[in-house]
Amino acid sequence: MSITGSLVIFMILWWLILFLILPRNISSQEETGNVIKGTDPGAPANSNIKKKLILTTIITTIVFAIIYCLAYFDILNIRRIMS
Repeated sequence: MSITGSLVIFMILWWLILFLILPRNISSQEETGNVIKGTDPGAPANSNIKKKLILTTIITTIVFAIIYCLAYFDILNIRRIMS
């Protein structure tokens, strides 16, 4: 796997996992009872975005390492599977 291919796969995995993690543990301003004037009541009260970005990076690194090892040791070979 080339460096460019590795970076592309890592970034696609990172965004995919980010969108899976973003909706977790969200409570709206209306649910917490602390609606800020001028904002949507359904807006998150505390999104914990920094924690979610770190968790996304950790999970992506683990998943990417598994995929890389499968490709490196020729266990997962898409060209062989397709032919």
